[in-house]
Amino acid sequence: MHRLLARQIRQSTDESGQVDLTKLCELVSAAYEEGDRDRRRTDRAIKLMIEELEQTHKRAEQDLRRAREFLDCIIENIPIAVFAKDAKDSRYVLLNRAGEEYYGMPREAMLGKTPQQIFPDHIARVVNEQDRRVVDSGGPMILEGHLLEVGVKGRDRLVNSRKLLVRDGGGAPQYLVGVIEDVTERITNEARISHLAHHDALTDLPNRSAFNAVLGERLERAQEAATSFAVLSLDLDRFKEVNDVFGHPVGDLLMRAAADRLAEEADGAFVARIGGDEFMILMPDDISRDDVLALAERLVETIGQELEVDDYLSHVGLSVGIAFYPDDGVNAATLLANADSALYRAKREGRGRVRFFESEMDQELRDRRLLQHDLRQALEQNQFLVYFQPQARVDGEVIGFEALLRWNHPTRGFVPPDQFIPLAEENGLIVQIGEWVLREACREAASWPRPLQVAVNLSPVQFQAGDLERSIHQILLETGLTPTRLEVEITEGVLIGDFTRALNLLRRLKALGIRIAMDDFGTGYSSLSYLQSFPFDKIKIDRSFISNLEATPQSAEIVRAVLSLAHALNIPVIAEGVETEAQRAFLAREACEEMQGYLVGRPNLIERYLDLVGVTVERRLSA
Repeated sequence: MHRLLARQIRQSTDESGQVDLTKLCELVSAAYEEGDRDRRRTDRAIKLMIEELEQTHKRAEQDLRRAREFLDCIIENIPIAVFAKDAKDSRYVLLNRAGEEYYGMPREAMLGKTPQQIFPDHIARVVNEQDRRVVDSGGPMILEGHLLEVGVKGRDRLVNSRKLLVRDGGGAPQYLVGVIEDVTERITNEARISHLAHHDALTDLPNRSAFNAVLGERLERAQEAATSFAVLSLDLDRFKEVNDVFGHPVGDLLMRAAADRLAEEADGAFVARIGGDEFMILMPDDISRDDVLALAERLVETIGQELEVDDYLSHVGLSVGIAFYPDDGVNAATLLANADSALYRAKREGRGRVRFFESEMDQELRDRRLLQHDLRQALEQNQFLVYFQPQARVDGEVIGFEALLRWNHPTRGFVPPDQFIPLAEENGLIVQIGEWVLREACREAASWPRPLQVAVNLSPVQFQAGDLERSIHQILLETGLTPTRLEVEITEGVLIGDFTRALNLLRRLKALGIRIAMDDFGTGYSSLSYLQSFPFDKIKIDRSFISNLEATPQSAEIVRAVLSLAHALNIPVIAEGVETEAQRAFLAREACEEMQGYLVGRPNLIERYLDLVGVTVERRLSA
């Protein structure tokens, strides 16, 4: 300050040494004004700093409040019960909304209270013991899937609970924090899923997987203890007819009723449904053949009785095949295969029967499997032939041929179609074989000078697998056969299952100009409804009715009824299996349009009928 005044005096002194008081006063006044401005600036800076600190403090308090509110909101809305207790006396200090629901009381009735003040004595003792254990050990307590002891939902609930200790800054126990999760639905669903994985959804019987597991355990036990047991393979007879006549809902009801009867009559044996209308029964150890036979016959009799299902009476039967461990197999695969062989024999011999496995059945099964193996090579090695059988008007004029598949086996000779075609349908080879037959038939028919029709049978498997429409269209393009000359024959098996898909496919084939015939008419149960759904170009009366025309009046009446129905619907009819003049005369009197059978001609290579198709021998040789 003194230095400032000395500087101001020097600045106010002139050359003569005189002080200019006016100037000095101006300098001093200016200095004071500058100082005053500095103080004001300092005051403002301090004030701004204080205000900033206050704002910062306010924001911190707001952030802390928001954090607390956020945490409170999260805890409050967590969908599992959350609670906190004072570690000293287990007094509740926090409870969220889910906790209120769990305990069945408002938090006001629990906060600030100990377990003794809230719960019955026996429950309060358990809760306090658990709390003390957590406080003393310092480690968490975890309980999973235990029954609910308290709570508004009762004792039928299962919960998972976790409880842990929270310490203060000095390490002393401060709070007990816990969560309780109701897992009843989850555990119930897991149990349901596990049950469904090992049980049939329709009948609630054990399924194939469960049966295989139990069979594996039984085999191990039997091997160790040197005991024997029996396996029964069962199949419902005529069950497919129930589905066809009454529909799948009634079929399902019947299946459940049959399954209940099997389980009731099995005397505690292990009964499983392994798929479709097939069941398996695993008998107790060391049961005698007589006892097994008695049970099997009782089951056949029980199932053979009429089952009343929602006012429907459906007569089904049961066939049973039996195999014994270890006589008929020492492993699961052999034992089951031999039980199936016995079942196959029972069904083949007329159904509704019981058959024990016999050694010749094993040979029969091996032959069947060998035939399946050979069938895979037959197409590659050109072992198949296409035979043609004439179709004629009832007056004898030939109007076309049906193409029929034949297998000339290199060692077996000609294998009957009813033996190898079912095998081809089982393993899916019928798709390739059917396409080959169709191509050969169309190629041959396209070469005939006379524009006769050619009919080809289609398997239901061909409708279910592959692109049949594209395949037929491509074959027609390749061979040059006019679509209107091709007639495909189907059985009602084509329409059973995915009826809508099959119907749409038939309509697309018909739109190409291809004719559609219903084969084996009268042998099924749904043919009439199918005639309503699709405009067939032809109906084929099954040979079984024609062969019995002269023997049974019923067959004649059935043929008359079919012809009358077809005439009313303007659908032509061809009768199969016509072998006698008397049969032809009957059909003529009843105005049947067409016929096929030995009277017209037997199935043979097309060379046998070259004159009918308009081909000379010379032309054939040159071709």
